[in-house]
Amino acid sequence: MAHETADTLGEFLRARRGQISPEQAGLPAGERRRVPGLRREEVAQLAGISPEYYLRLEQGRNLNPSDQILAALAGALQLDEDALAYLHRLAHPAPPARRPRNRTRTNQGDLQPLLDNWPHTPAYVQGPGGRVVAANRLAVLLCLFFAVGRNPLRAAFLEPEMRSLYPQWDDMTAKAVSGLRAMLNIDDADPELLETIGELTVASERFSTLWTRREVRRRDTGRTRMNHPLVGELDLRYEKMVRPQARQLIIVYYADQDSASAERLALLSSL
Repeated sequence: MAHETADTLGEFLRARRGQISPEQAGLPAGERRRVPGLRREEVAQLAGISPEYYLRLEQGRNLNPSDQILAALAGALQLDEDALAYLHRLAHPAPPARRPRNRTRTNQGDLQPLLDNWPHTPAYVQGPGGRVVAANRLAVLLCLFFAVGRNPLRAAFLEPEMRSLYPQWDDMTAKAVSGLRAMLNIDDADPELLETIGELTVASERFSTLWTRREVRRRDTGRTRMNHPLVGELDLRYEKMVRPQARQLIIVYYADQDSASAERLALLSSL
């Protein structure tokens, strides 16, 4: 399903200009528009390039824009640093990294002993395909979809329990998709991850809508709320750490010291 998930520079530009109103860009609204967002010529004007050149970019007929052009487009489309980095990846994709032929998935769970030494801190590890390859007991007690072999991204959109667990489900799913796009290199992505993206694009209207927006925002730290069926409401912080060589993502949750959520997390760990 790679063809369904791949992104192009033109698609990204079209999606992002459709999300900015003339008023947001400092332009007069003018007559009523048939479609929302900026017109091509307005983006070109804001970026200081010709409409013809911008049209070629959207149509994929100019595949080597300079860094200065990309910076100008980022300014016109009001892109932040994460979105600008993604724009550069689309305009100048790096060749796929060479992977050792003898690399296997047998060591994907090599962090399990470390996680087991954190009995009071929920933590799990996702492999390059998005599946959990290591998780401690408290992570599984926090959410059954954090267990080894599960796919938290898929569960977030397709499992009803996740809607009950996350009272701010809309916000959680929006962050999940924009964060995925920020970290994803389509040309070097794991086939299983691309399969999941393709499946969700078809099976989840929410995912399809978010993926089409092409919002990009990397979030290595943040807060999330959960309504846990055993201990009640939890207000947790999270940290995400990348292991580049193993192509893994480590996710850790913790509560503020001496908070009600810390007490509830401790209660959960004792069950």
